[in-house]
Amino acid sequence: MAGPLAGVRILDLTTVIMGPTATQVLADYGADLVKVEGPDGDVMRKAGPMRHANMGHFFLTTNRNKRSIVINLKQQAGRAVLLELARNCDVMVYNMRPQAMARLGLSYEDLRAVNPRIIYAGAFGFSQRGPYAARPAYDDLIQGMSGVPWLAQQAGAEQPRYAPLVLADRIVGLQLAGAVTTALFHRERTGKGQRVDVPMWENMLSLVMGEHLAGYLFQPSIAPYGYQRSLARDRRPYQTRDGYICVMVYNDKQWRSFFDAIGKPEIFRTDHRFQSQGARLENIDHVYGFLSDTLKTRTTAEWLELLERADVPASRMYDIGDMLEDEHLKAIGFVRNIEHPTEGPMLEFEIPTEWSDSAPHHRYPAPALGEHTIEVLREAGYTDREIAELETTGAVVSRKPVGSGK
Repeated sequence: MAGPLAGVRILDLTTVIMGPTATQVLADYGADLVKVEGPDGDVMRKAGPMRHANMGHFFLTTNRNKRSIVINLKQQAGRAVLLELARNCDVMVYNMRPQAMARLGLSYEDLRAVNPRIIYAGAFGFSQRGPYAARPAYDDLIQGMSGVPWLAQQAGAEQPRYAPLVLADRIVGLQLAGAVTTALFHRERTGKGQRVDVPMWENMLSLVMGEHLAGYLFQPSIAPYGYQRSLARDRRPYQTRDGYICVMVYNDKQWRSFFDAIGKPEIFRTDHRFQSQGARLENIDHVYGFLSDTLKTRTTAEWLELLERADVPASRMYDIGDMLEDEHLKAIGFVRNIEHPTEGPMLEFEIPTEWSDSAPHHRYPAPALGEHTIEVLREAGYTDREIAELETTGAVVSRKPVGSGK
């Protein structure tokens, strides 16, 4: 095993997107990630498109470098297996509500009793110190409560709408991964395990309010809330004569260069609305409106050539196909073709961090449900006879991968 977390063993009780995003990061960095699934498996296994049952595209892209073991935690024998595995693990990560973990007999106190050094990391909807502690939470709900749809409407959308990706789950998943590694560092220095809570709503609020609290940061408030540049209705990809372009004219140097490039240098000298960062922010609708009108006058290729010469940041607006064909990504091998042992030919993305030493790498693809049950139990000291007895009672399940992928 290689990677900066080599030698760290993590029990992963997470499902859907947020938790698996976090644990895939940890697995990519070298941790031995044991994904604990119920008999029906992670629900995202069933989110198509897919070639074979229980191997949906979402699951395949959030569960590489993990091993799957099926344990029925509703059985006392299944709970006993999990506690036995926890004895020799460094971390347990979960994303069900803490109340459900307690009902299963898997609270922090239960885990600490068998392994005082364990890092017990949970990600769920809300802080456990407030009245929303037991509320369920999903990405759409957290986006809504964090103001994302409202902000979209303030910025010009006809109706409030969620971001068109699983935004809260992804962002908080990365926070969870960071919290786990930080807790491991703390344990290396102190020898102490601990419980770590990563609530979704509070994490999203810290990002949204950090940008949009604005004048309400000061008490009493000195200006409305909302960061004007982010909410400007013309802050968007700009239409050209034949497509769309993304342009970032931001500082004084870039604006001066932009006006020089379009043959109107006098605007920067004479129009106070463009002459400083503060003035541009106060008149942001006019500034972006001017950009919008101007960029319609030439083709995308013409603008890209002109703006590159002027050293003004710009790019075509990409779709998914553009990303897959981008010359930079091809040069660094970020997207590559692999042969999954059951799912056949598919694309895989490189780990998006680069290291001079202890570099992480892909060790194995997303696992079939219960593919590693027997392997993990043997490593934990269970005999074949004991494993067979657990399988007979349904406390654990082992399954061979289905489909050749050929």
